Amino acid sequence: MKFDGNNLKWTREPQEYKIEDEQIEIVTKPNTDLWQRTYYHFRNDNAPVLQMETSERYFSFTVKTEFDSNHRFDQCGVVMYLDSENWLKGSIEFENTRFQHLGSVVTNKGYSDWATTEISANIKSMWYRLSRRQNDFCIECSYDGNVYQQMRICHMFEATENIKFGIYACSPENSSFKAIFTNMELSECKWPAHDGQQPD
Repeated sequence: MKFDGNNLKWTREPQEYKIEDEQIEIVTKPNTDLWQRTYYHFRNDNAPVLQMETSERYFSFTVKTEFDSNHRFDQCGVVMYLDSENWLKGSIEFENTRFQHLGSVVTNKGYSDWATTEISANIKSMWYRLSRRQNDFCIECSYDGNVYQQMRICHMFEATENIKFGIYACSPENSSFKAIFTNMELSECKWPAHDGQQPD
């Protein structure tokens, strides 16, 4: 399989962006975000999302992100957005001059959860790999594009047939930055089948 940028479509097109054969740039607008209900009780659903659609039930999507954000909660990464209440994302969220949050959000049936780990604020590039095995998904990250580490395995209840997946960037507070996406690849599923305990 080959990633084809011509198949990408916007959910909420940003005012400023650039799509080229080998690179996509998104300039975020202030007060844009994706979150549903949990803990904060607010609902934010206005981040620009650029995705392609597929019925393929086993695949991996890889992308490299580069960013120079320096404001709290600025973020960019990989996404699978079905609708406002069912989606997942993996990204780095800037926090302060000491650390950032590398993490993932999974939103099922209108409620989000957030799993994170702290990394250095000096990191300005990250690779992500999103893999699908039917209704189950794996998000991985890599500092060099070669060695990947698991961030999250999850089940998406509404990902039964066709899904949409791709990239996003947003600035939840009063800020803006440029997110750069390169090395986008669509391939066979690189998340191997489980070889331990058999299904019930």
